[in-house]
Amino acid sequence: MSDERPTSGGEGNERGGDRKYFARPKFCQFCADKTLTIDYKKVDLLRKYVTEEGSLRPRRQTGACAKHQRLVAAAVKQARHVALLPFANRGID
Repeated sequence: MSDERPTSGGEGNERGGDRKYFARPKFCQFCADKTLTIDYKKVDLLRKYVTEEGSLRPRRQTGACAKHQRLVAAAVKQARHVALLPFANRGID
């Protein structure tokens, strides 16, 4: 009798296959590139930090550090006030 067990999927992996999701480390875009500034007029940059519904994305999704996340939040609020970004992105029913 052999001591080998049949594996399901992966080679030698007893948990059932290879990992499909590899978590890569997140880094602050603004700390890495010192020339990049946060400004309420840069709408294309700020849209990456806003969800489709219009709410701000959390730090764990964007990878921004706490200092720059606060600055992004202030810039998004200022862009909303000047009507460069919508408060809520609702579709027409």
